[in-house]
Amino acid sequence: MAQNWAGTYEYRAPRIEVAETIDDVRRLVAAGGRVHALGTRHSFTDLPDTDGTLIDVTRIDPAFALDAEAGTVTVGAGTRYGELALWLEERGWALRNMGSLPHINVGGAIATGTHGSGDRNGVLSGAVTALRYVGADGDLHEVRRGDPDFAAFVVGLGAYGITVSVTLEIQPTFRVRQDIYTGITWDAALADYDELTSAGYSVSVFSLWEPDTIGHVWVKTRLDADDDPVSDTLLDGVRQLGDESPLSGMTNVTELAGVPGPWLLRLPHFRLDMQPSFGDEIQSEYFVDRRDAAAALSAVRELADRIRPHLIVTELRTAAADELWLSPAYQRDVAIIHFTWHNHPDEVAALLPGIEEALAPFRARPHWGKAHRFDRAAMERVHPRLADARAVFEGLDPDGRFVNDHLVRVGVREPR
Repeated sequence: MAQNWAGTYEYRAPRIEVAETIDDVRRLVAAGGRVHALGTRHSFTDLPDTDGTLIDVTRIDPAFALDAEAGTVTVGAGTRYGELALWLEERGWALRNMGSLPHINVGGAIATGTHGSGDRNGVLSGAVTALRYVGADGDLHEVRRGDPDFAAFVVGLGAYGITVSVTLEIQPTFRVRQDIYTGITWDAALADYDELTSAGYSVSVFSLWEPDTIGHVWVKTRLDADDDPVSDTLLDGVRQLGDESPLSGMTNVTELAGVPGPWLLRLPHFRLDMQPSFGDEIQSEYFVDRRDAAAALSAVRELADRIRPHLIVTELRTAAADELWLSPAYQRDVAIIHFTWHNHPDEVAALLPGIEEALAPFRARPHWGKAHRFDRAAMERVHPRLADARAVFEGLDPDGRFVNDHLVRVGVREPR
């Protein structure tokens, strides 16, 4: 049976068809029945599943198209971010940011509001200026920034069609170094969380929820020159000379220890040419207003003894606000609390309600593609434009061709 990349979710769809061209997608949609897009399989739930046909778009030609004057690139939605990054770097261009895994496909990452880190960096979806999708009628459609309801389409969860290509903002290439800071106490971090997360272009904290120190802080510094200085201290912690961290010993991690390199080999945590992350894992993630970061982290710390036995690692990140209706960063700068769990499905399922209850006062939004327990009512409490987005999707797909159980459960589509 087909599974997600980590092997922790098994697709129930009776058919998986691999599209080689956009015309293949149109043909499969026009054939009738329920359909849904399938990318590089990085979701941890039934979000991309269907009781009809899954259409794998990862084999469609990337058809890279650079518009240097506009500062954009157009690429097939099934293309992995790392492949796009290599193509751009060869031509002197870059994306503003990348997720921790360069293995994820562009369309799927955008549709779920996936992100990297950085106080001033939005989620990856914010770079979209246009997208093309096959709708319920089997025809190819295009929407562009400024069009009516564009803000509903981008983080669209596959709820209205199958995205086949996207246009993204780009910028000239740049270089980055990664340094690790250790010894930062929870007291210091929570007293000035903004200073911690603003220490670099992109900052990630890898935590095991130990009682005293917050963990290992990876600071990714955007460089004007390779010999730009970096601070030897951060809050009450110090910069390491080596690369020891919760990910140390893993050969699939991008280069640390302050070695300058191109953006595409530093912004992701993992190397494109190797298996990402840990594998055999479950992931959960929640987004809170950055102003509530210290209080939200303090609330989760109360559960640390229950969390730790089932946790591989937590990663704490940030992202800037946007105007995309179903984005986890819609109209608020966010602090992000991520959990990579051991493959303990029953124990993780039992933990999530407690974590979500602890985060409820902060109107936490879950990552759309990761394990959570939110239903329609809970989503409506934290996503103020959910009903508006649902109305757009229902209008585009009145017969429910792209409806699945997950989208109904979280209120993105109406039941059929």
